[in-house]
Amino acid sequence: MTAASKTLYAYVLARRRPVFLGLLLVLAVCVIGLGVPFILRYAIDALTAGRLTFPVLLTCCAAYVGATLLTSALSLAMRRVLLGLGYQVEYDIRRDLFAHLTTLDAAFYQRERTGDLMTRLNSDLGAARDLVGQGLLQASRMVFGFTLAFGIMFILDVRMALTVLGILPCVSTGFFFLVRRIRARYDVSQEQFSALSNFAQESFAGIRTLKGFGIEPRRLEGFRRINEDYVRLNLALARAENPVWPFMALAFSIGIALLLLIGGRQVIEGRISLGTFVQFNQYLLYLQWPMLALGWTTNLWQRAIASWRRLCAIRDARPEVGDGPRTDVALVEPRGALAFRGVSLSREGRTLLDRVDLVIPEGCTVGITGPTGSGKTLLASLIVRLLDPSEGEVLIGGHDLREIPLAVLRRQIGVVAQEPFLFSDTVAGNIAFGRPSAVEPVLDEDILWAAEVAHLRADVELFPQKFQTLVGERGVTLSGGQRQRAALSRALARSPRWLILDDAFSAVDTQTEARILEQLRPVLADRTTILISHRVSTLRHADRIVVIEGGRVTQQGTHAELVARPGYYRTLDEIQRLEARLEEP
Repeated sequence: MTAASKTLYAYVLARRRPVFLGLLLVLAVCVIGLGVPFILRYAIDALTAGRLTFPVLLTCCAAYVGATLLTSALSLAMRRVLLGLGYQVEYDIRRDLFAHLTTLDAAFYQRERTGDLMTRLNSDLGAARDLVGQGLLQASRMVFGFTLAFGIMFILDVRMALTVLGILPCVSTGFFFLVRRIRARYDVSQEQFSALSNFAQESFAGIRTLKGFGIEPRRLEGFRRINEDYVRLNLALARAENPVWPFMALAFSIGIALLLLIGGRQVIEGRISLGTFVQFNQYLLYLQWPMLALGWTTNLWQRAIASWRRLCAIRDARPEVGDGPRTDVALVEPRGALAFRGVSLSREGRTLLDRVDLVIPEGCTVGITGPTGSGKTLLASLIVRLLDPSEGEVLIGGHDLREIPLAVLRRQIGVVAQEPFLFSDTVAGNIAFGRPSAVEPVLDEDILWAAEVAHLRADVELFPQKFQTLVGERGVTLSGGQRQRAALSRALARSPRWLILDDAFSAVDTQTEARILEQLRPVLADRTTILISHRVSTLRHADRIVVIEGGRVTQQGTHAELVARPGYYRTLDEIQRLEARLEEP
């Protein structure tokens, strides 16, 4: 059963052993706890009848203390098992949701805010955990406690039992109105907490921009407004929740008064013994916490239902791109030319790629250039299947990419994106990230080789901890050029069959770029490579160059062929030659 099909009940049922043990312990605690008043009743009745001897009194006291100690020990075990169950279920849900999130495509993450996802995986998941742990604990105590206690009370005296039982309809009616208010306000509060988390996450992630523009006071004011709204909504939620406890205490106090009136009169009239009356009071005291816990458990239930609904929005999300009916699991090592046949891509009514026809032979290095926004990166995204074409097909060795298992396809591709992302790890850990055995990366020849080819090794050797240096979140401790070269090293270290370099040298100077390309030349000869760039100095190393303008392929040829004919590429070459001459001393 996958995360997308499991219910909260299924997660609990998967841990049936602690569930069964926990419920057994709850039952034992209730049985022993409800047996203690019998000892007290026997002692009081013997005392009022004048037949209580000191040895019998000592025996009653020992039995009372022993039963209480046993109940305490079982209660401790009961809480440990059932509250532990809550954390186990939380682990299972978080594991499955994280695994499910990794299967979702770029479109999902463009729609969803990171702060909102983090809130759901923390606050909302905590509410589900509390429902499983505390909820199951308190609900089972209520069920067993009420059933056994009222069973004994009806056997002892029907009239007094009905008096206590008559309180419950009043409690249920009160809860019906309170619960509706709590649930609605909790939903709004959680949505605002998501907005608050997202605002903070974006502020910290964009701290350089924030400080660069000097807008800290304005951002702080925005945070203050969102925070005040969150406090206001939580106060409204608290006002809805606060009556629960006083209401339960009032209902319990009324029960005590009615029991004293009716039971006391029966003792005076001699219809029941004083011990029986005390025993009834003990049972009412015993039911005090289950009655109070009813309000708390109801509150937990409402919070958890609202939170589980938010988690289900993640659980039920489906990727637009993934394996499907056309997938052929037998394709484990696709090879051959990469071909685009009549490929078009449309989004929100806009045509981004228009009937692209292109063939890239296996082992060939192809440069792709064109104006900003012309569709170069989209073309690369189709190869990795971050997107699927709206029309036409992309093929490798004659197989449509939708026939190749997604994991197989991506395992053979190395990508260096326009904006490289590095993880909060060591330099070695980031370079080894794409390799299957990179859980605990060991500095080996492959990592050193990849860093050398990317012209990064010399820089890293100057760091205090060398390749064990932590790069910080998103690689913040590295320069832009170092981040790009680390990303290039990461792509090379996995030895991919297809290599996509999407403006991979934009942050390095032309001299460093030339040295990297010189070292890359023998590497590119062994694989199919796509060089996306605006720099002619990069593109001229390609076997063939493709120009894309307005989502269409407008030119193809070698560097020499394209500079010899009018068009975008020749203009680009002339402009960059002029810029180079102007920069000469």
